[in-house]
Amino acid sequence: MQKGKEPRKQRPRQSQGMPGLQAKMNPQPKSLKPQPNQKLGGKVAIVTGGDSGIGRAVALLFAQQGADVSISYLPEEEKDAIEVQRLIEEEFKQRCLLLAGDIRKPRFCEKIITATIKEFGKLDILINNAATQTEQKSLIDIADEQLYETFETNIFSMFRITRAALPYLKKGSSIINTTSVTAYRGSSELIDYSATKGAILTFTRSLAQNLAKKGIRVNSVAPGPIWTPLISGSFKGKKVAEFGSDVPLGRAGEPAEVAPCYLFLASEEASYMTGQVLHPNGGEIVNG
Repeated sequence: MQKGKEPRKQRPRQSQGMPGLQAKMNPQPKSLKPQPNQKLGGKVAIVTGGDSGIGRAVALLFAQQGADVSISYLPEEEKDAIEVQRLIEEEFKQRCLLLAGDIRKPRFCEKIITATIKEFGKLDILINNAATQTEQKSLIDIADEQLYETFETNIFSMFRITRAALPYLKKGSSIINTTSVTAYRGSSELIDYSATKGAILTFTRSLAQNLAKKGIRVNSVAPGPIWTPLISGSFKGKKVAEFGSDVPLGRAGEPAEVAPCYLFLASEEASYMTGQVLHPNGGEIVNG
C-alpha cells in the first residue's frame, strides 16, 4: 500500500481456516470470462505504422477479431498500406481508414485521432507502434539531424498522439506501446533508438499509473529480433542474413508471432494488466 493512502474496502470481512474453500467466499472469485467469437467485436483501433511489419500483423489480427482499424504510414509506404486495407475489407469485412503522413509533425499526430473519430465515431484501442532506426558505429557518428528524427518519430509522436486521443478514450480503453528488447539490454550500434525505447518503457509505466483511476489500461510489448522492413531497410547484407540467429530459439520471429501479444493486451482477457510489458523475443532473458 502506498504511503498516505487509506485502504479501501473491497469486499465483506470474512475468514476461514486453511486451506480455504472457494465455495465459502463472498463474493465468489471469477474463474471464467465470457469468450466472444471475436475478442474485439465492435471496437475501433488505431495502429501507427500499420502498413508493414508488426503494425501490419496487429492491424490484420485486430480486424480478424472484429475491430475497425485506422492505420498511419508514410506516403512512400502507400502500396503496402493499400494492401492492408484490401485484406481488412475483403477478407475480414471490417472497415479500414488509411492515414498517410509524417508522425514527426504535431498536426498529423492530431489528424490521426480526429480523422478516426470522424470516420468511426469513437476510439477504443491505441497502438503506438511506428518507429525508425539507423545504425551508427559510434555516438560521434550520430548527428543532431538523426537524433531529432529518431526521438521525434519514436517517442515525441507517442506523447502527441496519446495526448490527442485521451479525450476520446473511456473506461475499458487500452493503449499499447511498442518498446524493444534493446530497452533492457541496449544496443551498441543503435544508441539513439535504444534510448527512445527505454523512454517508451518509462512512459508506459508512468501513464498507466496516471490513467488507472479512469479505467484506461496502458501496457507495452518489447519484441526481440523480428523480421520486418525496418530490419531489411536499416541493416547491411551480412547482418540481415544473420539477424536473430543469436537468440535461444535461433531465429528471428515473424510479425504474426508478435501480434497476439497486442490482441491479448487489448482484449478483456487482460483487464487486470496495466503498466506491464510482454516479451516476444525468442528466449532472451530480461528483467522487468
